[in-house]
Amino acid sequence: MSEIQTTVPAPLTSVCIPTYGGATHLAATIESVLAQEFSDFELLIIDDNSPDETDSVVASYPDPRIRYFKNHKNLGPEGNWNRCLELAQGRYFKLLPQDDQLYPGTLQQQVGILEADVDQRIALVFGARDIINAEGRKLTQRGCPGCQEGHVDGRELVRRCVRYGTNLIGEPGSVMLRKSLANTVGPFDGSIGYIIDLDYWVRLLAHGDAYYLNQPVSTFRISSGSWSVAIGARQSEEFRKFIARISQQSQWRIGGLDKLAGNLMARLNNLMRLVFYRMVKLSKTTTRTQLE
Repeated sequence: MSEIQTTVPAPLTSVCIPTYGGATHLAATIESVLAQEFSDFELLIIDDNSPDETDSVVASYPDPRIRYFKNHKNLGPEGNWNRCLELAQGRYFKLLPQDDQLYPGTLQQQVGILEADVDQRIALVFGARDIINAEGRKLTQRGCPGCQEGHVDGRELVRRCVRYGTNLIGEPGSVMLRKSLANTVGPFDGSIGYIIDLDYWVRLLAHGDAYYLNQPVSTFRISSGSWSVAIGARQSEEFRKFIARISQQSQWRIGGLDKLAGNLMARLNNLMRLVFYRMVKLSKTTTRTQLE
């Protein structure tokens, strides 16, 4: 008798956590995914050769939907994000940084929007997000100013990001996209490190529009180890490089006033961001002193 071959169907969604030295907050990130009511997903954890207890944290969650990989050598953020794309098997794809979290219902809501889009006019679904500190306390909320919930024209969204001098679409945890479109667009490009995510969203939006959820779908954690904090001093310069790059692409119709406004706002945003990070650090120091 010949052996019967069975295959396991691919999950509908891939949630991928690229991590390096993130053991401190990784458990909360994993739990926010496992707690989702929507269950047709795989959770990939791609460890970029961490020197901490990341493997032990992952081993404490014996869930069959979890797939853990450890790189033989450190690839850096760009390389590890692309490793996530390479290994993901789902129809839909979400990148979730190691210290961020999903809110309940996020996967079900975002998958539902993409599933209903039978003509595949939507390139990505994104939402507002809560900014939290290292201890998980909410500091503020970010969204897309002027965007109404629902369908958002891709060209206008890109121009709005340029004019505001910042990534209005948000960090990876707030975004879901089609894996087939990611295959078309290709890998992440980290040549301008600060806008590696926004650069990818723009490349996706060259193929469709966006759908915006004005309620927070995820958290974005600010701590002393955050990549965004570490590169804070370069953010204005790198966003200006992004404006220069995208203004050369005629499809976005980036005009002189758009570039002028974007460059000015990038400088202002960088100043405000650094002040905000400093206040968060000062608040943490003051709280620790009060407890001692």
